[in-house]
Amino acid sequence: MVSIPTDLPALTPDEQAHSDLLLERIRAEIAACGGWLSFARFMEMALYEPGLGYYSAGSRKLGRDGDFVTAPEVSALFSRCLAAQCAEILERLGGGDILELGAGSGVMAADLLIELQARAALPTRYLILEVSADLRERQQALLAERAPHLLERVQWLDGLPSGLRGVVLANEVLDALPVERFCIRGSHVNALGVTWQLGQLDWSEVRAEPALEAAVRDIEQALGAPLPDGYVSEVNLRLNPWMRGIGAALDSGVALFIDYGLPRRQYYRPERREGTLLCHFRHRFHDRPLIHVGMQDIGAWVDFTAVAEAGVAAGLEVAGFTTQAHFLIGCGIDELLSGLPDEELTARVQLAREAMVLTLPGEMGERFKVIGLSARYTHPLRGFAIRDLTPSL
Repeated sequence: MVSIPTDLPALTPDEQAHSDLLLERIRAEIAACGGWLSFARFMEMALYEPGLGYYSAGSRKLGRDGDFVTAPEVSALFSRCLAAQCAEILERLGGGDILELGAGSGVMAADLLIELQARAALPTRYLILEVSADLRERQQALLAERAPHLLERVQWLDGLPSGLRGVVLANEVLDALPVERFCIRGSHVNALGVTWQLGQLDWSEVRAEPALEAAVRDIEQALGAPLPDGYVSEVNLRLNPWMRGIGAALDSGVALFIDYGLPRRQYYRPERREGTLLCHFRHRFHDRPLIHVGMQDIGAWVDFTAVAEAGVAAGLEVAGFTTQAHFLIGCGIDELLSGLPDEELTARVQLAREAMVLTLPGEMGERFKVIGLSARYTHPLRGFAIRDLTPSL
């Protein structure tokens, strides 16, 4: 049975009531599916079920008062570096738009626009595709507060645009795409899904459908060896159609994806046999997605080899792959750190601390990676100039 880690805070009565409503809906979905629900469908409901899912409801998710902190909230240095890369691309294209997928609290959009204005490199439009109505409202409020003079350039979309020339940005979006879980049992591939047992959610295995089994066999072929008995991990079967949408939207320019993850050969190493699921609840990290349903974030590490393959299949080209640390260095984080006058000692010290979180290997520097996928754009990208790890894919 599924247990709750003892170090996690308990839900408040209101949170528990909210979670119970979502559990009832998931329980009905399990029944409608014959008693077994794929993990991808469970993850989709837990995160995005209208009015009840984690990203669809009203609780504060991002920042120090939420469940986790993203790089743009750690420091404006992150968005200012990203702006440098966007400015380079827009200059090469002779202008264009920026499309941000899943804009979170809106902090990155605000800091990007302010920095691009300082660089005289504002996009024609700053487009935001946000599936959460709650987050969309918070983004609008934050941008109205932080950058009211630039708000007229910002548009919120309900779907991907067409004929986009410019930059697509996705920070910590890929990890929230629903994934399938699998388990190796002897020579068979089983699907790990969700069932309802003794009044709570629990794990259950069934023989994998052909698409999941084929994906796992492709992984084994790429590794050159079968995965060991009992091995559990994740694979994203929705990545290819999702990336086709990006490829169809981007007429010319670059898509940049920033997330925690690894190339395939590291992702599926034999010793990583419990998978890569990562849940966030009030700044505690754990691997129990079946608890606190609707009240915690659920993510999986990103297989960046799969991202590259999906991009190529969608008609895009790999423009670079590197660690977040090397990307930020290539985009001039050192120059930004040295840009303050010497008398601003307190500010310089604070910026240095923030830069350490963004770049140190033990913090976000190596765990997070950046991959660029381009469409009809052949110029080198400064973010990958220091160290390009594309051959590792």
